Amino acid sequence: MTTLNYTLVSHTVFRLLGIPGLEDQHVWISIPFFISYATAMLGNSLLIFIIFTRPSLHGPMYLFLCMLAGADIVLSTSTVPQALAIFWFHAGEISLDCCITQLFFIHSTFISESGILLVMAFDRYIAICYPLRYTTILTNSLIGKIGVIIFLRSYGTIFPIIFLLKRLTFCKNNIIPHTFCEHIGLAKYACNNIRVNIWYGFSVLMSTVVLDVVLIFVSYVLILRAIFRMPSQDARNKALNTCGSHVCIIILFYGPGIFTTLTQRFGRHIPPHIHILLANVCILAPPMLNPIIYGIKTKQIQEQVVHVLLTIHK
Repeated sequence: MTTLNYTLVSHTVFRLLGIPGLEDQHVWISIPFFISYATAMLGNSLLIFIIFTRPSLHGPMYLFLCMLAGADIVLSTSTVPQALAIFWFHAGEISLDCCITQLFFIHSTFISESGILLVMAFDRYIAICYPLRYTTILTNSLIGKIGVIIFLRSYGTIFPIIFLLKRLTFCKNNIIPHTFCEHIGLAKYACNNIRVNIWYGFSVLMSTVVLDVVLIFVSYVLILRAIFRMPSQDARNKALNTCGSHVCIIILFYGPGIFTTLTQRFGRHIPPHIHILLANVCILAPPMLNPIIYGIKTKQIQEQVVHVLLTIHK
């Protein structure tokens, strides 16, 4: 009996296709991508500038909002420029190391944003349930520590994925039908058993994003209970209004992700390009709309934006 030894070639370069099935529409699809990215960069940069330069906006809520805006910039910049390069120049080639770097920043920033939304819910809980102790509880020192914990959690949980991917041999295919790299989307092209990758990814999702959603829900149950116990209608309306912006952003952040997960699980007959477009909506929509929502719903930010624009005009 003759034994044949096969030498597996592990791909080190991959090709992102963009949105499969819609290649002839890539130039048109790039227009909303570009507008979303430009809006996200401008809106979030302006928000960070205003919060940093206006002492009246150095309260806890605005500092958390500043963290969210910074995470939005990182999330957009990790994905959209690559997508635009594919749409405009057919530049879909990406090395394995660059692919892993991209998915590291996408996943870790997503977890960071989820953590920031959780602490923003905690901020609203303290503001409404313990208004007299608000500034003594949420000191700048505590906010700084919370920020460090959020980013250590996100980078710490995603960092092992680098080694889980680097151990794999990518011999199946090097064509990725997507606009960006993601963990399981890359791992499925390996010839090795990826069960560890799947279970680790699932455990990270459950211990971060899913846990955050549960804690945010509990926070808002306590907030609503406190609001409806307030004696006056005006006080209730004012408290509900302070939560409005945050609730909109929560829905905007988690809503598309939940919908995408459901379509991937149950929408077996949905064309692949719909799944890819939905995944991009999860990345594009929150960074673009977050500063707009807070700009519309928050009077203090409105006033400062108008002041900055008038100053530039002069």
